[in-house]
Amino acid sequence: MSIGPDQNSPAWQILEYLQRNPSATIKDFETLLGVTTTAVRQHLNALQADGYLDRREQRSGVGRPHFIYVATDAARELFACRCDVLALTMLQEMYGMVGAEQMGSLLKRVGVRLAERYAESVNAAELQQRVEELAGALGRQGVLTDVSAAGSNTIALKMYNCPYHDLAIAHREICEMDQLMMQQALGADVSLDDCIMDGHGNCSFVITQSSSAELELES
Repeated sequence: MSIGPDQNSPAWQILEYLQRNPSATIKDFETLLGVTTTAVRQHLNALQADGYLDRREQRSGVGRPHFIYVATDAARELFACRCDVLALTMLQEMYGMVGAEQMGSLLKRVGVRLAERYAESVNAAELQQRVEELAGALGRQGVLTDVSAAGSNTIALKMYNCPYHDLAIAHREICEMDQLMMQQALGADVSLDDCIMDGHGNCSFVITQSSSAELELES
């Protein structure tokens, strides 16, 4: 079965759901798709046959076990979001040529330049709307996100795939660059609470209104 480019197809919806959630049951997919158990099983069987899903037995107390479905590495690869191969290779080479301090300074400058680009899409006055606009801009670059309120004047932005995954595995300064980009683009305070690189299911950024509309870089 070919997933194809149609992101409204049932197969794609199932895989996207599992990109956002660590596992799911048939009931979850029935609710998601609004179809019968039989129809869900047909989609799941096809996805399993193509190597995109694993079915695992889960026991909870007495009684019959039930099954959950999880995405495989092949499924996660469909959502992989990588920066340009040439840019990635150049950064990797530069890490080998200059010291960590120089690369840190360079990545700060890159973060600011990225912020300038994304800021063109961020125009709203309200913080949550600004975060949603940034999430939309990231989505157009292939980044899967969710935005939700996390308290008074606090917004949570979750990213389910990393634009710089291959590089960030070895160089966590990339995460700091991304955080700086968000601060600059949003004019808000941003903290990274969870990170895919630490084994979490997503990168979770907590965003709060800044007392200053313009954040300055540390020297």
